[in-house]
Amino acid sequence: MRIFHDPGHSAHESLSEMHMGRLVRCFECPERMDYILSALSQGGFAAPEAPAPVPRALLERVHDSAYLAFLESAHARWRAAYDTPEAISFTYPLPGLRRSKAPEEIAGALGHYNFSVDTCITAGTWGAALGSAGCAHTAAAAVAGGETSAFALARPPGHHAHADLYGGYCFLNNAGIAVETLIEGGAARVALLDIDYHHGNGGQAIFYARNDVLFLSLHADPNQEFPYFLGHAEETGTGRGEGFTQNYPMRWGTDYAGWGEALDAACQRITAYAPDALVVSLGVDTFEADPISQFRLKTTDFPKAGARIAKLGLPTIFIMEGGYAIEALGINVAGVLGGYLGK
Repeated sequence: MRIFHDPGHSAHESLSEMHMGRLVRCFECPERMDYILSALSQGGFAAPEAPAPVPRALLERVHDSAYLAFLESAHARWRAAYDTPEAISFTYPLPGLRRSKAPEEIAGALGHYNFSVDTCITAGTWGAALGSAGCAHTAAAAVAGGETSAFALARPPGHHAHADLYGGYCFLNNAGIAVETLIEGGAARVALLDIDYHHGNGGQAIFYARNDVLFLSLHADPNQEFPYFLGHAEETGTGRGEGFTQNYPMRWGTDYAGWGEALDAACQRITAYAPDALVVSLGVDTFEADPISQFRLKTTDFPKAGARIAKLGLPTIFIMEGGYAIEALGINVAGVLGGYLGK
């Protein structure tokens, strides 16, 4: 399994986030990658490779061009207006307000393109997001070129990013970029399986009206958990995409017995769909000790998940998403990948 990683991710570091009414250090921190890299090295995995740049045209197949231009310029515009290092939105165009056009002033533009106050834009955010997207693109290109599997050790994560929205620590939808890379490389049908604790709202929104991408997400029930406003079982697609979205919401306290049943059901749907390739949004924040999650998976469960995905027999790209119990993070990621490879 080839692994792609961009050390430039560390340029994106948020000083704080709003969590349950308190300002705390951002859970999505640069050292997350250090723990994963260490575990992969100790586990005998391949050394990470640098990614190729992601083409702008590919980004524009996933994201609106105006949104990309906003992300690229947001921090400079913020610093020109305000004497603080992090650009943070504080007002949002909720129903009843107008969202047809982004305000000229940067604080208003932030609210136009953002959906959660936990996500800051720093001086290094755009460069890190591009490098993260490059990891996903290069991993998918490797699989499109004949590799059986690849891992994009991408940061910042991406599965909450919509075509024109950022939030949940995500700016560019890395899994969506991997899917489009595969399709550009000749795949007619791709399955996108999101196993992060939180619903992959960005992937669902981007592919909701398409039938060449089967989107499946295992996650905490949105009646209880972020992102709250997508991820219900009755959301199944629209237009040509009707029936090509499948959500598996689960209640707080779910352990591997219940989670594994949902994974098996998702894998059966993938087999019936018969895609040319599989993209996995790999979050391990389902872990029982994760500080912002409420599932009960144990370290010994993650290899089982990887082994079940391997049984699909598909060319597979894993894209790193969430996981915030950082001392166990690398072990759990290596567990999924090792289980997939039969280690």
